[in-house]
Amino acid sequence: MTPQAGIALPPERPGYPAPPDLAKRRAQMAAGITAGAFATKAPALETEMAGLRTLRFDAPGTPRGYMLQLHGGGFRIGRPEFEGPFSEALAARCGVTIVVPQYRLAPEGPFPAGLNDALAALQALHAEAGDVPLIVSGDSAGAGLAASIGLLAAAGKAPPIDAVVMLSPWLDLTVTAASYASNAATDPLFGTESAQVAADLYLQGFDPNHPLASPVHCNDADLAGFAPSLISVGTGEVLLDDALRFHSRLEAAGRSCRLVPIDGMEHVAVVRGFDLPGARETFAAVADFADGILAGSFRRGED
Repeated sequence: MTPQAGIALPPERPGYPAPPDLAKRRAQMAAGITAGAFATKAPALETEMAGLRTLRFDAPGTPRGYMLQLHGGGFRIGRPEFEGPFSEALAARCGVTIVVPQYRLAPEGPFPAGLNDALAALQALHAEAGDVPLIVSGDSAGAGLAASIGLLAAAGKAPPIDAVVMLSPWLDLTVTAASYASNAATDPLFGTESAQVAADLYLQGFDPNHPLASPVHCNDADLAGFAPSLISVGTGEVLLDDALRFHSRLEAAGRSCRLVPIDGMEHVAVVRGFDLPGARETFAAVADFADGILAGSFRRGED
């Protein structure tokens, strides 16, 4: 793979303390997790990877592959526990070891702090995985980070990966997609106002069109070598256009990308509960896609 010069991480910048309303939301989520929200059948192994608090879900026996799972939360409120039930089930179903790091959140850690943390975790996981297949996955904001890692890996500026999974991905922080208006009535979890607040906390004046902040705005050349990918999205989500546009761009660049649009599915349903509409269909699609990667349908760096 030949490194490309067109995409690069900007330097980190200092942030500022979380405002009281955000701090309160984080505390409420922490209390909910303590009370049993996102509980798994067996306790996750809490460990550290690249200096980051990490939850680890080991495959039964020798792992067929490894997955870096990046949580959502609009870059500002997420926790690894959000991914617990999904990661536990996928690790068992596919025989993969899944790690979920706690990357830095905004506004204390503005862009690109969270992406740098995700890259550090990937580097550590890559050292453990060796030549075994390595998948990067995420939901919502975490899917945006996964896509950014995909771009960096394609440019030779991150460890090589075998696949990217994007669940209800937030890929355009300009918050200008038409689906914010057209799907406002069918997406109770995310909307223009909350997206803009989250983007402002994360970017703090940085250009929202930068391809590592908003992967859908990357150059055509940046997509050369992008790993095989899967995108899942509900057709009523405000982020529908983000998913459709990135899928179209990958296809136009000749990259392998499977799009799974599901009617009636809410934002990141598969990580919120398997009983939600579309969650089981998404899980089955992710598992089938992962099986193909693990079976060697694609080799690292190839179509």
